[in-house]
Amino acid sequence: LAKTARKLFLHKVAVIGAGPSGLTSIKACLEEDMVPTCFESSNYIGGLWKFKEVSEPNRASIYRSLTIKTSKEMMCFSDFPIPADYPNYMHHSKILKYFRMYAEHFKLLQHIRLQVAKSRKITCCLSLSYFRP
Repeated sequence: LAKTARKLFLHKVAVIGAGPSGLTSIKACLEEDMVPTCFESSNYIGGLWKFKEVSEPNRASIYRSLTIKTSKEMMCFSDFPIPADYPNYMHHSKILKYFRMYAEHFKLLQHIRLQVAKSRKITCCLSLSYFRP
């Protein structure tokens, strides 16, 4: 459909998780005139790149001193370069900050619902409920 014709229809999309894949999915939906809502189980964006002193049950975690072995030029989003003053091989905290900058730059945060409490399947669809402390 032409872009003007697509605006007649409201395409709502649920994105699960606000890690790097979730953030780029939100952006792609917005570029196609869809209405995304991202549901993140934790109280932060960035997915597994957020270090926690105490790991959560059934959730993978990174370790405190983790530095990525992929250069910033190879791991950055194609439409949002990593700042020049960042080191070539970044500590996880810099990667998390980069994801936050990406989300802010493309105005993605307003589409993210943090602390999704649970989900349950209803016939053909997935019902999500969430809370904010």
